[in-house]
Amino acid sequence: MDLGSFHVLLLLLLQALQASAEDSEGHLMCLCEGSKCPQTPECRGTQCFSSIKVSGGEVLLEHGCFKERLQCFTAPSFHQAVHCCSKHMCNENTTRSFLMSLLISAPEGEPVRYRVETLALFVLAPVVVLVLLSVVSVLACRRLHRGRLQRLQEFDTEQGDGLITSNVGDSTLADLLDHSCTSGSGSGLPFLVQRTVARQISLVECVGKGRYGEVWRGQWQGENVAVKIFSSRDEKSWFRETEIYNTVLLRHENILGFMASDMTSRNSSTQLWLITQYHENGSLYDYLQRVAVETSEGLAMAASIANGLVHLHTEIFGTEGKPAIAHRDLKSKNILVTKELRCCIADLGLAVTHTQADNLLDVGNNPKVGTKRYMAPEVLDETIQTDCFDAYKRVDIWAFGLVLWEIARRTYSNGIVEEYRPPFYDQVPNDPSFEDMRKVVCVEQQRPFIPNRWFSDPTLSALVKLMKECWYQNPSARLTALRIKKTLDKIHSSLEKGKES
Repeated sequence: MDLGSFHVLLLLLLQALQASAEDSEGHLMCLCEGSKCPQTPECRGTQCFSSIKVSGGEVLLEHGCFKERLQCFTAPSFHQAVHCCSKHMCNENTTRSFLMSLLISAPEGEPVRYRVETLALFVLAPVVVLVLLSVVSVLACRRLHRGRLQRLQEFDTEQGDGLITSNVGDSTLADLLDHSCTSGSGSGLPFLVQRTVARQISLVECVGKGRYGEVWRGQWQGENVAVKIFSSRDEKSWFRETEIYNTVLLRHENILGFMASDMTSRNSSTQLWLITQYHENGSLYDYLQRVAVETSEGLAMAASIANGLVHLHTEIFGTEGKPAIAHRDLKSKNILVTKELRCCIADLGLAVTHTQADNLLDVGNNPKVGTKRYMAPEVLDETIQTDCFDAYKRVDIWAFGLVLWEIARRTYSNGIVEEYRPPFYDQVPNDPSFEDMRKVVCVEQQRPFIPNRWFSDPTLSALVKLMKECWYQNPSARLTALRIKKTLDKIHSSLEKGKES
C-alpha cells in the first residue's frame, strides 16, 4: 500500500469515529421543513420537534431539531404549540390536526363556525338566565296576588247575616258604615260585600294626584264616595291600609270612614282601589290655603285631630278590641276636613300596630318612610328605637305639633292672619332632602317661626306652649295624645268663659 492510499484510509477511519462519537452523545436525525431548513430536508439535534404557529389568519407548520432540550418546554398558547420527540425522524409523521389539538383554544385559522358558536354561548347564556329569572318573578308575583286576595276573602260567614251581598243594592252609604260598626267582629264589611260595592261605583272626577296614585270622586247609589287608586308600585301601602281597616275596630268620627277595598284587573293591569267617605272640603292642607278660620274653628279642628290620634294610639282590650296604632305619616295632607269643619285622619299605609298581650309589634312590609318635612329628629338622625312602639307614637306627636302650627297661622286674632305656609318654609327648600331636614332639625335644632301676634292672644299663646311641648328634642319628654286632647279641652273651656265674661 502506497502512502497516498494510507492517508485516505486514515481519514475515513477518523470520520467514522467522529460520527460514532456524535451518536453516542445523543444527536438525532430529524425531518427539517420550514424557514430554518432552506437547503436540506434533514437536521441533527438532541430533540426532534414539530410546531404550529397561527398568525394573521394563516397557519404555519414546521419540523426541525433542537440543540437544547430546554426548548421543548415552551408552554402551548392560543397562537403556537411545540411537540418534541427523541427518536430518529420521529417528527416525520406528526400531523397538522394533532398539533392543532395542542393549542389552548381555537386559533384564527380554524373555521369561523367554531368561533361563532363560542361567541353565541357567551352572549346567549346570560340572556337565557335573565329570561328564566323574569318568568319566575312574574309567576311569583301572580301567586302573591292570588294569595293576598285569598287572604282578604277569608271572613266569617256570620258577618254577612245583617247585610248579604244580594241586598247591597238596597242599602245606603250610612247602612254600610253602620253595619261595619255593628257586625260584631269590628273588622268592617265582609269582603264579598266590599267587592260588590266596588264594582257598583262609577268614577266622576279626579280630585287629587300624588306619588301614591290618584284620588277620584265616585258615586255609589247616587252618593259621593272617595276612591283612592294606588299605583302598582305602591301595592304594599294599599295592602297595609286594607289590612288595618279590615282587621281592626277602627270606626271613629275622627278617622276616615272606610267602605271597601278591591284588587282587580282592568285593561290588562292590576288596579288597587280603596273606597272611603268623601269630604268635599278636601285635605286640611288644601282647606287652610283657601280659608282662614276663627279661633273657635281652629281649636275644634285641632281637638278633632287629637281625638282621632288618641283613638289610634289606644289599645282596646277584649275579643272585640283593637291594637294600638301609630300613624307614622301624620301631616295636613293626610287629614281631611268634614262639612262640619271637623277633621278626620286618613292614609294608614305606613301604620304600625302593637298588642300588649303578646307584645307584638307589627310594622308591616312597606319599605317607605314618612314625609321628610314632618320627620321627627330621631327619625332624621336614625336614633329611633325601631323595636319600641312608644317611639312611633312620639313621632306622631312631633308631626301633630307641626300641624297645630299650620292651623295657628291661619287662625284670626284681632283681625290678623298669616298666609298659609308649610312647616320650615323659610328654613328648607320646597322639596327638602333628608339632609336638609336633618341639618335644620337635628344639628341646628330649629323649630317653625312663631309670629309675635300669637303671644298677645290668650288662645294662640296657649297653643304655642302646647306645640312646643310636642317638639322636644328628647322624644320621651313630649306630651301624649291623651294629654294633648285634655289640654285642648281646657283651652276651649277658657275661650268659652272669656266669651261669656
